[in-house]
Amino acid sequence: MNLLEFLGVFGGLALFLHGMQMMSSGLEAVAGNRMKAILERLTANRFMGVLVGALITAAVQSSSATTVMVVGFVNAGMMTLSQAVWLIMGANVGTTVTGLLIALDVGALAPVVAFGGVFLMVFVKRARLQHIGQILAGLGILFIGMDTMSAAMAPLREFPAFIHLMSTLSNPLLGILFGALFTALIQSSSASVGILQTLAAGGIVQFSGAVYVLFGQNIGTCITAVLAAMGTSRNAKRATCIHLLFNVIGTVIFTAVVLVFPVTALIEAAVPSPKAQIAAMHMIFNLATTILLLPLGNWLARLAEQLLPDREEPQSAGTEMRLAYLTPVTAGGKDGGLGVSAIVVDQLRNELHRMLEMARQNVEAGFNAVLRQDTAPLERVEQREEYIDFLNREISRYVSRLIAIETNERGSRIVSSFFTISGNIERISDHADNLAGYTRLLVEKGISFSVYAQEEIRQMRDVSIRAVTALLSGEGGRVEWLSQVAQLEQRIDDMTADFRRDQLSRMREGACSDEACILYSELLTDFERIGDHVLNIAEELTKARTTL
Repeated sequence: MNLLEFLGVFGGLALFLHGMQMMSSGLEAVAGNRMKAILERLTANRFMGVLVGALITAAVQSSSATTVMVVGFVNAGMMTLSQAVWLIMGANVGTTVTGLLIALDVGALAPVVAFGGVFLMVFVKRARLQHIGQILAGLGILFIGMDTMSAAMAPLREFPAFIHLMSTLSNPLLGILFGALFTALIQSSSASVGILQTLAAGGIVQFSGAVYVLFGQNIGTCITAVLAAMGTSRNAKRATCIHLLFNVIGTVIFTAVVLVFPVTALIEAAVPSPKAQIAAMHMIFNLATTILLLPLGNWLARLAEQLLPDREEPQSAGTEMRLAYLTPVTAGGKDGGLGVSAIVVDQLRNELHRMLEMARQNVEAGFNAVLRQDTAPLERVEQREEYIDFLNREISRYVSRLIAIETNERGSRIVSSFFTISGNIERISDHADNLAGYTRLLVEKGISFSVYAQEEIRQMRDVSIRAVTALLSGEGGRVEWLSQVAQLEQRIDDMTADFRRDQLSRMREGACSDEACILYSELLTDFERIGDHVLNIAEELTKARTTL
């Protein structure tokens, strides 16, 4: 095997994986939010859950994508562990479709399909048709890559070292290990099964040994969900554990069956094509395992809970800064996968709601500290301000990463709105922190506001709290609600103008000191800015709701 042929294997693999990625991205752009809705609503019944998981995985040709979505839903608290079991089972059934397509040997049509897809992507202006073109182009490229690999691997039949390697795979343990490691490396069971079909079609690997590799590939595909579960809740990790248990149990059972009964011989006799033989065994494995474990789904959930029991939270857990709903973004971390943005929309909304509640508390505490000239609450205000800064920073990093991989235009707009909202919440908290900071000056310099100024500050506090609290309303994003928030913001502007005029009158009358006037003027500026940021947030929430 020369260098060009060796490189041809990797080139074909690259085309295959790129084709799958194009299909996944196109489907995400066309139907990511719809898939989220389907998964949320149709998982209460176990049979419906399996069917939905199978159909979605068949459409996206990636059990990993569906499982990552499930992990995200469980992590966000939008799906129970019991519901997740049925979707994971269905995902394992749906992933067999790629192998069936390859077995049908439709590679001759691949250039036509790829050309049709590229034509739509390049020459059609409608975004939806462009995304459909991306799906078709990805499908065509996938099969072109498969043909390229097949042609490049043909000489391996004469390569002694490779023949020896393949012969060792007839050992069940080595075959399972090889299949699991290879699939974990490329993070796609569909791709690794396709490569196995190519090797079998070329006579490089025998079906009797290939079945063990196939079983291992089902285990290796769990690595993507394992990576997705890092940093998530305990329940999300349990969902990943269920995925792993499903395939490990299936592998143990089928390995024992194949060793005892002539299953491979029966399939070889019934199905002449090596590609079809592997596709048939892949489907039998996942269907039979699903049928076997379907009555035991709740038992699988309980087993996962026993393997990953709840942990005692450290005493400091209530005060340490952390993301409650989002998985922190790490340097070099891998993001992406179908439906990720659809899940993150709910997680971001929850995280922002939490952040906004902290800002509301700071606004109230800031005004109260000024009115009472009490410095005791200032430390708590500063702690919340640091926490809000932390959340804004982490949310911004998360959104920046998500926007870079997002292909769904609606999802991009929603996530961009949340990015803007996070920054505005942080600015509200900054102004609240400024308010609290004036208290120190009042106390240290013995400054006091007049009775009239104190009454005005109470009015500022009340309308500010009303405005920020309105953002926490469940009605957020509706047009009527936006009008109400806009009225509150206008009232803040009007109050600011009226209070500045009153301040000028008091200054002319000599009713307030110079230092008190300066502080009061700064306080009015912060009050007005809070109103501006409240309206900015309301407008972005309305945009996000309209987009959804």
